[in-house]
Amino acid sequence: MIPSPYNEPIQEYRKNSKERIAIKKAIEQIKKETIELPMCINGEWILSKNKIKVNTPHEHNHTLGYINEGGKIEIELAIQAAINTQSTWQKYTFEQRASIFLKTAELITQKYRYIFNASTMLGQSKNVYQSEIDAICELADFLRFNVKYAEDIFKIQPQSPNGFWNQMEYRPLEGFIYALTPFNFTAIAGNLTLAPALMGNTIVWKPSYNQAHAANLLMQILIEAGLPKGVINLIYADGIEAAEIILQHPDFAGLHFTGSTNTFQSLWKKIGENISNYKSYPRVVGETGGKDFIIAHESAEPKAISTALVRGAFEYQGQKCSAASRAYIPDNLWEEVKRYLLEDLNKIKTGTVENFENFINAVINENAFKKLEKIINEAKDNKEIDILFGGKCDQRKGYFIEPTVFLVSNPYLPCMTEEYFGPILSIYIYPKDEFEPTLHIINKTSKYALTGAIFAKDRAAINLANEILKNAAGNFYINDKPTGAVVNQQPFGGARASGTNDKAGSILNLLRWVSPRTVKETLNSPTSIEYPFMEAD
Repeated sequence: MIPSPYNEPIQEYRKNSKERIAIKKAIEQIKKETIELPMCINGEWILSKNKIKVNTPHEHNHTLGYINEGGKIEIELAIQAAINTQSTWQKYTFEQRASIFLKTAELITQKYRYIFNASTMLGQSKNVYQSEIDAICELADFLRFNVKYAEDIFKIQPQSPNGFWNQMEYRPLEGFIYALTPFNFTAIAGNLTLAPALMGNTIVWKPSYNQAHAANLLMQILIEAGLPKGVINLIYADGIEAAEIILQHPDFAGLHFTGSTNTFQSLWKKIGENISNYKSYPRVVGETGGKDFIIAHESAEPKAISTALVRGAFEYQGQKCSAASRAYIPDNLWEEVKRYLLEDLNKIKTGTVENFENFINAVINENAFKKLEKIINEAKDNKEIDILFGGKCDQRKGYFIEPTVFLVSNPYLPCMTEEYFGPILSIYIYPKDEFEPTLHIINKTSKYALTGAIFAKDRAAINLANEILKNAAGNFYINDKPTGAVVNQQPFGGARASGTNDKAGSILNLLRWVSPRTVKETLNSPTSIEYPFMEAD
């Protein structure tokens, strides 16, 4: 029996605590050196002539390292390494594979805890607490609970009547998996590669360049934990070129993706175009965007609403697919909610992750900064939008966007329907007696269906919202912000344009990475072709 999984306790990094002292030393250590970020193919670290600078988003004149970008040759080498390793990796027992990932969890939470946390903080401009939750706790949770889910899957066996032995084998997919991972969560980058690998699959992994520093360290940790060569092959390459080569290969068996909706749809279309090339139909598992909502009922607690708005919308600069980006507040509560909201926003500090007083840090890169700056500037000229708070953008030292609140008079504006992926919250004030019509507006004004929240004391209002919005959010929260899903507590994923809803952090996701085989063994084989019904009258 495997060790009982548990959710890794979150360290708080209070003033003068051991963990705060340790993380500051780790940050200082990382900032002292500029490192190479090579590819890792078949267990070999590969440098290239094409170097791409990786800077800290909140201090963009500081270089963390240089990505070694490959091309067609390296992509094909990674594919071949994954294919060549399949037969060997599949011969490992479940227990042997599981031990590697359980060891990885221990290394992350013990030996490498502070350096791995610091890597995510600096590379992705994530404050110490958000990074602790992500890179350390959630990733360790994925590793430990996925082992338990896998064990549970293997225990699911068919009935065997007398004289027969029926078995279900859970084979890995026939071919390699392409893991395409995002910048915003180190844990997601880990889970997208490690969940299929645990089930016996081999992986070609292309992380976001903006997450390369932590991805490099994770690869080192996996090797230290005993991961065999060729099981996970880390590449850096142009996304379009990688997709062209990988998605045309006959041995392509699955895509594990988190990123933009447009990219996911483009990849799915390309998979469809190549469907006749493949040995088997590929598994396509993806989580994309969200236009996540908070709806308050007239019976709700104003202070709870304002706290959820600030935390849900602005933690990690709103760069979470689950971030609250649209809110609907009844007119009877708005003045009180606004007072609390402005009080909290005026207390927030923005700046580098190295100053632990800062709630807000930088957005990920210049492209994100320019996109958000343009949205804010256009809002200033829109008569249907009043900027209640924020609106300042400054990229002189880092890519800083002030937490910004739009007060809108029209619930159908783009800021209420389109994902912005930044620290922008749009609020619509509705007449308190139009709660049900407002629920219908929420349900139909966005193509996404990832997360959402209802705040109310009235149970009938909660029940009504739960019914009308049952397809509007794959993760639905009652009297809480719509972010912060925990492995084994709130399995995560949405439908509609938000993805395939295969629920990371549950047994459902792992089931996608196996191809079951039924084996029937007859213990007493028939020796006659005749059946009883054939007897003469």
